[in-house]
Amino acid sequence: MRVVHTAVELRAALAGKTGSAFVPTMGNLHAGHVSLIELAKQHGQPVVASIFVNPLQFGAGEDFERYPRTLDADCNKLAAAGCDIAFAPDVAELYPVPQTFTVQPPEALANDLCGAFRPGHFSGVATVVLKLLNLVQPHVAVFGKKDFQQLLVIRELVRQFNLPVEIVAGDTLREADGLAMSSRNGYLGASERIQAAALQRELAAIVAVIQAGESDFEALCAAASRHLKMAGWRVDYVALRDAANLQAPTPDSTRLVVLGAAWLGSTRLIDNLDFTPPARA
Repeated sequence: MRVVHTAVELRAALAGKTGSAFVPTMGNLHAGHVSLIELAKQHGQPVVASIFVNPLQFGAGEDFERYPRTLDADCNKLAAAGCDIAFAPDVAELYPVPQTFTVQPPEALANDLCGAFRPGHFSGVATVVLKLLNLVQPHVAVFGKKDFQQLLVIRELVRQFNLPVEIVAGDTLREADGLAMSSRNGYLGASERIQAAALQRELAAIVAVIQAGESDFEALCAAASRHLKMAGWRVDYVALRDAANLQAPTPDSTRLVVLGAAWLGSTRLIDNLDFTPPARA
């Protein structure tokens, strides 16, 4: 695997190559990231992964400074997974001047759910992804479903900017107790780690009840939020949406997603489950 740190080196490494598959990451890689590399290998060659902690998507008081940076270990995992090129720029490489041009996603998508609690987050995500797609120019880019809202923002970015790249979604990998794999899980203390799978269990319970015929979505989400709060969580939201656009479900919705974001101590966890609702009579 070739490790490059500048745009010039990246372009040289990709010179003459077409049909690449790209996996953008913020590093501190785990098995979920490895699964995205393996998925990318099914869709294109060479496989390129980026490792970049993007300051534009972190708000004031968030964990940009303490976000784990483990480049050597990350490169070892990428190489073992069959990645061909690792692009690991520093902030000055991607932002050589103040980034006054930014991508502003549609308000209905970017300012809801996580966007309501992290103002400007999805603008920062969309801006860096547009930069990275421009640099790598892949045939396919792979993103995980765990960040479901991010996935939809990026799909809309690609659609509205007519970018010649296919966005492929990778399923969320989970620990044995159901906790979605995340680099931020490392922040959890021992007792918090035991509690952490409760978020997924509450979302799964909502899915099960809906598939059994329940249709009072608002009450189900409120109950899940209440259960988490009683267990000591600080809940940002639990919500049920149309998986195609993250708007409120309608009778015509063919795919739903239940999403949650909540804090255990100083760690914010997100999760979601997408599913097919039961057929209406």
